[in-house]
Amino acid sequence: MLLEDLSALLRGNFPDLSLPVPQLQALASLVGTRKLARGRSLFLQGQPTQAFYAVLSGEIEARFCGLGGDVSVLEHVQPPRLFGLAAFAAGQPSSYEAVARQTTQLLVFGPAAYELLMDHVPGFARALLAEFAQRYDGTLRLLEASRHRPAAERFQLALNQLTRERGRGPLDAEGRLGVKASQAELAALANLSRQTVNQLLAQAVARGELSCGYRTLWVRQHG
Repeated sequence: MLLEDLSALLRGNFPDLSLPVPQLQALASLVGTRKLARGRSLFLQGQPTQAFYAVLSGEIEARFCGLGGDVSVLEHVQPPRLFGLAAFAAGQPSSYEAVARQTTQLLVFGPAAYELLMDHVPGFARALLAEFAQRYDGTLRLLEASRHRPAAERFQLALNQLTRERGRGPLDAEGRLGVKASQAELAALANLSRQTVNQLLAQAVARGELSCGYRTLWVRQHG
């Protein structure tokens, strides 16, 4: 089962990367698993990181905690998303904390697994750099939007990011892609109130750009 999980994980994060079976088997011998109950922390903000992770099932909330106890959600990490890699690769303490929002199963990549991927899998380093660049660009856009752009643009940027990260499955009959996200998550990512997001969602629905289901947004794809 771990081989299947690893293969699906790599395809989900790096679709252009090919991992031969012998290397996949070697990686499987180095990757661990961990299960977290709802509300349990995987690591804390400022804590040194000894591994990076991937969500197999469940969901992890990545969040910043201010000195006054206020919490800002960075991302809700769902399968098959990798996370914690930047701090691990840089040898730095984590800049956020990771908490299970529900019972969550994880893959754990320690130093030996990282070394195998970087040194013995052709193309992995380039694929990883491209992934870092995409995430960094998305973070900068959201940061700039939260400070300088009107609500409608912040809403659209957040929706675009969620669609890139969570869009799954084939398009429906009306050319829409299912995106697993709630209105609360969209509001937190866009740094907008839920009331404002509800108004912007209603406007987008009226324009035929998306429709809303239970914890799912169906986003029309253009082109």
